[in-house]
Amino acid sequence: MNGQIYLTNDSEHDAVWTWDLFCRVVDNYGDAGVCWRLARDLAARGQRVRLWIDELHALARIWPQIDATRIRQQVAGVEVAHWEAASSAEPGDVVIEAFACDLPAGWPARMRQRQPVPVWLNLEYLSAEDWVQGCHGLASPREGMAKYFFFPGFERGTGGLLAEPGLAGRRAAWAAAEAAQWRSAQGAPLADVYISLFAYEVPATLVDAWLHGPLEVCCLVPAGRALRQLCDLLQLPLPQTGSCVKRGPLTVLTLPFLRQDEYDHLLWSCDLNLVRGEDSFVRAQWAALPMAWQIYRQEEDAHLVKLDAFLGRYCAGLPEDLTAPLRRFWLAFNGAGQLDWPGFAGTLAAQGPHARRWAAHLHEQGDLVTNLVSFARSKLQ
Repeated sequence: MNGQIYLTNDSEHDAVWTWDLFCRVVDNYGDAGVCWRLARDLAARGQRVRLWIDELHALARIWPQIDATRIRQQVAGVEVAHWEAASSAEPGDVVIEAFACDLPAGWPARMRQRQPVPVWLNLEYLSAEDWVQGCHGLASPREGMAKYFFFPGFERGTGGLLAEPGLAGRRAAWAAAEAAQWRSAQGAPLADVYISLFAYEVPATLVDAWLHGPLEVCCLVPAGRALRQLCDLLQLPLPQTGSCVKRGPLTVLTLPFLRQDEYDHLLWSCDLNLVRGEDSFVRAQWAALPMAWQIYRQEEDAHLVKLDAFLGRYCAGLPEDLTAPLRRFWLAFNGAGQLDWPGFAGTLAAQGPHARRWAAHLHEQGDLVTNLVSFARSKLQ
């Protein structure tokens, strides 16, 4: 990591730049999770990275080496600093507003004074909507400079998804034996289906279907909101980490709140991953296993438009007998329609090959950091 030169397909060596990444935490751990993964990936490729974040406690939950009481610190090759400390800092070569968070007061003026003027980027939320490809990379005049809009995405013409080098190989090497050993080490019993659960809202109808279905379900749940809701639905006290609670054919295994790298192991070790937001959604796609996504809710059900746009891409080319139960379950998981767990569960075996093909398709688009560095280089050199 230290002193490593970043390599790309476009040139033998890239310059090393200073990247300023600004993050305001809105979606609990989602915004922090995306920004921390981006910062670590840039640093691992030899770039100098400063992450300015307004909620260090959220970051410390997903990466315990972070000391939430320190204003500045160096962790995993990244300079992590509280948002307010940016008031006395000079801008680097690339300045990124994560999710339109806006810059601290005085930063645009200091950016204009710097020569060359930094590349100013707004890293947008992930969306599968058609208009994204047309807007990716466009500039808008702001404060006497150009601000570029950088969109993650699922197709050519977007920024791609976050995926550190070697991810596909590590996931592929995580064979069935490793998955079984990992589950056993966590205390999971034998079951017909293993499900990871990380959700904003746990549907009561889904839990009821697990309780009254024919399958032995083991639900692996990290400590947090979903676990509390699940226990409320089961009328159980909050269990201790590492403990199992069994109700009929449903077993709930309580896990600690996992750091990012450990969360991948959970995803790779389950038959179905129920995920939320953006970061866990992306990692579930790279896991190349059946999944269902609970999107962040928006007013007037605007989130359902985004969900439908993704399903249109994800289900393209699938036969109707697989598409129909998949769409029904995803929509019901997001509060729209009747939940049909038996119908969805019956397609899990067929969903596996499709999930692997989808992950291969995503890799063909190039990863977000490679595309981001290439874009910055085109503006700086």
